[in-house]
Amino acid sequence: MEPQPTADPRGTVETVFRIESPRIIAAVARTVRDVGIAEELAQDALVAALEQWPRDGVPDNPGAWLMATAKHRAVDLIRRRENYARKLQDIGRDLETTAPPEEPSALHDPDDIDDDLLRLVFTACHPLLSPQARIALTLRLLGGLTTPEIARAFLVPEPTIAQRIVRAKRTLATKNVAFEVPYGPDREARLGSVLDVIYLIFNEGYAATAGDDWLRPALCEDALRLARVLSGLMPKEPEVHGLTALLEFQTSRAAARTGPSGEPILLKDQNRRRWNRMLIARGITALSRADATATGAPGPYALQAAIAACHAHAYTYEETDWKTIATLYGLLAARAPSPVVELNRAVAVSMADGPEPALKIVDAIATEPALRDYHLLPSVRGDLLLRLGRTAQARAEFERAAGLTRNEREREMLLRRATEAS
Repeated sequence: MEPQPTADPRGTVETVFRIESPRIIAAVARTVRDVGIAEELAQDALVAALEQWPRDGVPDNPGAWLMATAKHRAVDLIRRRENYARKLQDIGRDLETTAPPEEPSALHDPDDIDDDLLRLVFTACHPLLSPQARIALTLRLLGGLTTPEIARAFLVPEPTIAQRIVRAKRTLATKNVAFEVPYGPDREARLGSVLDVIYLIFNEGYAATAGDDWLRPALCEDALRLARVLSGLMPKEPEVHGLTALLEFQTSRAAARTGPSGEPILLKDQNRRRWNRMLIARGITALSRADATATGAPGPYALQAAIAACHAHAYTYEETDWKTIATLYGLLAARAPSPVVELNRAVAVSMADGPEPALKIVDAIATEPALRDYHLLPSVRGDLLLRLGRTAQARAEFERAAGLTRNEREREMLLRRATEAS
């Protein structure tokens, strides 16, 4: 078919590129074995589209056009290298048969593209990189975010994010990191890193650590989209489905978690009619897939999803099955022990058995180094003390929590609770 005219060819280019860029980068990286070069070639294809589409019209299959253009640039690059003959032998005959940019057939089989995406996920989250670098590179390569967008999302200076991305790509190149999906024990270890990166991205959007906004929906959406992609790429991995279920459940509450002025609304005060039932249904489906694919005890993300499901099934706060939630937190503490899990278990125990046994749990972990500057420790302790009638101590804990948080909305809420405890 002839290229189609459009009222906004530039907008079409940018939209298509944002959607297709992860697949394009993944496919080209398989050819050039370097995610940094692959991203540059994908950007070259974007520039070519910005030059040609406004003049010639948008191709019938714009994604295929971009893919083929980027792959042609990859072929040209390899041909310019002195070691072209060896590279050509390694890569195989497919380089010589790449279709011209106008042909939709330039796309590989969808399953092959999915394999390329999976390789890109594991490469971006390689343990050689710091957690911060993994997050930045994942959002750049798989989330399609620009450097300024990532910087704004995490309230980090743009040059800092740019340096993280450049250094991450340089590390992968200089260390000759293979563009592949690992297998065996290495795969299990690397998968944990991938899931942790997606979870960290989501958490920063769900309860921002700093800044004026408590909730950043765009980051939550990016993380959920990445989790859904990963669950499609790895349908037999229960923890992938567990993470996806957890994010579906958590995202379902987004509209009810803030008030008209952006102030936080605690779980017990949320209007549950504003919870998104479609996302809850998706979460239930993903959790059932996690259960169906598990061969042993549920993993940490599946357990957290099961806890979130208990909240989702309760149409009022009073109907919440706190006994089950406390039991699930006990299983999570045994499976993935951490002071933060213990703190969450204390909250569940307080609702199931009262504030006194919960306070004992909190006091037992109060000196943990990991919780030294964690504002939720004094916040939870303040709530327990308030319920025990120890108002002066509760007020002091809320004030301490307000001094520790870097999020303005949360600080306002904690100071208000301190005032109310007077």
